[in-house]
Amino acid sequence: MGAEGHIAPGGVGEPNVEGPLSERLSEQYSLAKILGIWALAAVPMGILSWIAFPLLAPDAELDPLEFGVTRVVLLTLGLVWLFALSMIIVRREEGDLRWATVKRRLRLNTPREPATGVPRARLWLWVVPFIVAVVVVDLVLRTPIESAWVSSIPFIAEPQGYSFDAIFQSQAILARLAGAWWFFALFVIFAVFNSILGEEFLFRGVLLPKMEGVFGRSSWVANSVLFAFYHVHQPWGILDTILTALLYTYPAYRYRSTWMSIILHSVQNVFFAFLVLGVVLGLA
Repeated sequence: MGAEGHIAPGGVGEPNVEGPLSERLSEQYSLAKILGIWALAAVPMGILSWIAFPLLAPDAELDPLEFGVTRVVLLTLGLVWLFALSMIIVRREEGDLRWATVKRRLRLNTPREPATGVPRARLWLWVVPFIVAVVVVDLVLRTPIESAWVSSIPFIAEPQGYSFDAIFQSQAILARLAGAWWFFALFVIFAVFNSILGEEFLFRGVLLPKMEGVFGRSSWVANSVLFAFYHVHQPWGILDTILTALLYTYPAYRYRSTWMSIILHSVQNVFFAFLVLGVVLGLA
């Protein structure tokens, strides 16, 4: 049975408020456990990016496409691990991986009124202003923030060839990708694990509901910072990722719905999906 059918401990028929403020302290994670789960996510991504990738990647100057694809494949494997880690944690805590269990534990539900915990479909409308804010950050603020961050710590600058710009700015590569549906499929798989099954399931689904015991009402801020610094595989974007993560996390925290952060996190991937589709269709 889903969370809507639970009876609260306060009395018969009393609505069950499953938000962070109502979860028992004994159910919350310790700081050590929070950081341990963070490390289990961040360390493999760092190894794949900074050890496995240099060993496996071809010369970026000889074949920028193969270079970029190799990196995406390795990062996708890391994101698949995040999904597996989420399921391992849910299985250990809940005893099974039935959809009803996963849905309840990861808060894959309709947004809830903060005061009562009652599901309200109208709360989905709050996603709209947050989408606008995410777009503004991505289009207006990301580049200056990243430039300021990298200029203060130069050694974390993005290495040559790591950006997808090398692919989309080369007419020769774009011509090779026309009709390459494998490239579109690879991007879709990467995007699904990036903004849904991997990062969101683990950070907003597994971790966020269990961080109140340590961080109190600032748990959504702490979750955003942890999420940003998990990106050791692309440290040049950590500072601006904090800002976007705050926008992803606050609605999920306030309205107790991981779907809200999934939608917000997916905005950029949806845009790039259409861009990649255009390339594959030969429209670029």
